[in-house]
Amino acid sequence: MPAEIKKISLPVTGMTCAACVARVEKAIKKAGGENVSVNLATEKASFDIAGDGLNNVIEKVKDAGYELLVDELKGSGSKQEYSATASHIEKQREDLTKDFYLALILTIPISILNMGMMWDGFHHYVGHDLELINKILLILTTPLMFLPARRFFTVFYKNVKSFSFDMNSLIAIGTGAAYIYSMLLTLFPDYFSTEGEIPHVYFDSAAMIVTLILMGKWLEAKAKARTNDEIKKLLELRPKSVLVRNNSGISEIPIEELVPGDVVVIKPGAKLPADGIISSGSSFINEAMITGEPLPAEKKEGDKVTGGTLNGNGYFEFRVTETGDNSLLGRIIKLVEDAQSSKAPMQNLADKVSSVFVPVVMLIALITFVVWFFILGHPFSSSLLNFISVLIIACPCALGLATPAAIIVGTGKGARNGILIRNGEALETAHKINCLIFDKTGTITTGKPVVTDVRYSSGFDHSSLSYLAAIEARSEHPLAKPIIEYTKSLGLELPEAGNVTALPGQGISGRVNGKEIFAGNRAFIIARSGEIQGEEFSEEKLPASSSHIYFAIENKFAGVVSVTDEIKPGIAGIINQVKDLKIIPVLATGDKKSTAEKAGKESGIDEVYSGLLPQDKLDLIDKFKRKGFTVGMAGDGINDSPALVRSDIGFGIGGGSDIAIESAGIVLLKGDLKGIIKAVNLSRRTINTIKQNLFWAFFYNVIGIPLAAFGLLSPVIAAAAMAFSSVSVLSNSLRLRNARI
Repeated sequence: MPAEIKKISLPVTGMTCAACVARVEKAIKKAGGENVSVNLATEKASFDIAGDGLNNVIEKVKDAGYELLVDELKGSGSKQEYSATASHIEKQREDLTKDFYLALILTIPISILNMGMMWDGFHHYVGHDLELINKILLILTTPLMFLPARRFFTVFYKNVKSFSFDMNSLIAIGTGAAYIYSMLLTLFPDYFSTEGEIPHVYFDSAAMIVTLILMGKWLEAKAKARTNDEIKKLLELRPKSVLVRNNSGISEIPIEELVPGDVVVIKPGAKLPADGIISSGSSFINEAMITGEPLPAEKKEGDKVTGGTLNGNGYFEFRVTETGDNSLLGRIIKLVEDAQSSKAPMQNLADKVSSVFVPVVMLIALITFVVWFFILGHPFSSSLLNFISVLIIACPCALGLATPAAIIVGTGKGARNGILIRNGEALETAHKINCLIFDKTGTITTGKPVVTDVRYSSGFDHSSLSYLAAIEARSEHPLAKPIIEYTKSLGLELPEAGNVTALPGQGISGRVNGKEIFAGNRAFIIARSGEIQGEEFSEEKLPASSSHIYFAIENKFAGVVSVTDEIKPGIAGIINQVKDLKIIPVLATGDKKSTAEKAGKESGIDEVYSGLLPQDKLDLIDKFKRKGFTVGMAGDGINDSPALVRSDIGFGIGGGSDIAIESAGIVLLKGDLKGIIKAVNLSRRTINTIKQNLFWAFFYNVIGIPLAAFGLLSPVIAAAAMAFSSVSVLSNSLRLRNARI
């Protein structure tokens, strides 16, 4: 009998770059894992494993230099899932924070002392000689190198064992070389001094590099802490307890105890705890989180309802069909989790180059020492200086700053333009999109229904609209509000209405100023006023993709009001700009076909998909990805959140649901779709800046390393060149602040 296959999803610690992702995936596959997906952004590994093979996977990953965090096992059989609580991950962040602050506290006095020694009057004020100051610097730098910086040397050691190198290797080599050389110089000054002059120490270089890199990792960790916020918000949509009807009456139970077949009681304004079918009663339910439709849907006996949606003012009971992970909301949560796990990690160019650059630098440094000491017969001290010079000129300051410096400036400029860029990956990806999928409601349209057309039968005018608005004011129907607002905008007063009765699925009736008023669908009004006369009132002549409310006064047809979710102003122009960027616009919505096609025509989008559920949007994104497109997704609803994460880059619309905003890589704070154009342009400029930065970072290394190897570059000059390369990278990045987007 074959062993059960278990689906595993676990946090991974120790990953810092794309090379780490590859090593973790290789270790899991080597241990028998299948369908392996390791995500650098979320620091999570997902895979399938047979039987009790998890322990073997954990050991193989540990041998590779990383750690899988396991706390608990959920589910049963083939649906078992191991997970880790936030405690482990939070501890990792706390340790990083402590390391950063300790490094910062130690680096400040180190830098002050080291820079002070370059000033002639410094020794007069401090009253100490150079040897003593160097020993003080050694005492301050040593705990920094053995505590905050230990993480870099630990990874470097593991990299050496696996014959692979990354940015951690550069950091370890550069800071380690600077520290060891400075330590030897401090402890054995007579051996290194020439003509009584003690060479310069590099404790400040080692300390500052460690502190700057830790600061970058600390800021990155803070951003990653928000990665799963959208999952938490989705879970909050489920009520914690639920009212259930049983033999003894109505009782309240925890939602975890709810099972299929239970009859749930839903009061006005309550959230639905699970999927089911209405057994009695009726109401209007806000299903925007699933369909994107701005108008609540009318539900009556026999209709399906969805967990997580919000009830209106009605009272009803429904029989549960699906709960927990099997409900539609549960599946949406799973879709978001799966989309996050399958998201390809950013392939950092610096890490790729480092895998070749670092071993080459180490080889050059070693050859330099061997040639100078063994072949040319120079003293050990000068040979070591040349060896150190090669390593210092290869220090990763400029290389490490090349990408983050440009991204920091780029994200800052985006924020000033109302564009919140949640991470560097989003900024790096946006420039590549060539297909952009738009949601309709709240993205292309305003998301707020308004009265767009009113037609009156012969003998009726605007004044009759106040009768309709009067009974709608006593109604819970979602179209009542726009009718009331429109009536008031005409300066009409709403008289008092009495005997108001709602007829589910048909309409509403009541008395106003002694007159009987009816409002509802076409069939309801025809039944009370006879056939509706006039070509302008035929369904073909009324505005398409609108909701129509017919009304009658004293059994005489009075008119029809059309309510529409309008296209946002200027959308057609924005779509044209999207096309100018060589990006194909696509409209994807849960609305009916006629509504979707009208929105597509008015906005200038030719490719339109309608009637889509969240899973359908994911399938659509995958379809375009298979065709070779880099796909962007713009949306504002809960139903858009899985698609926003599954796409290569998600654009969340400010003012939309928090979950959609949390799921997006880029958030348009002002809700203006012009922000997408600006974000793409900003991304393109930022990528060009990163490439320029990397060129300059390596330019100094390419020029400096041969000079150092030939003994023409002292460690002091090497450090100055390293600093200058960093300044040039930062200056080039700051030019982005004034770029036009």
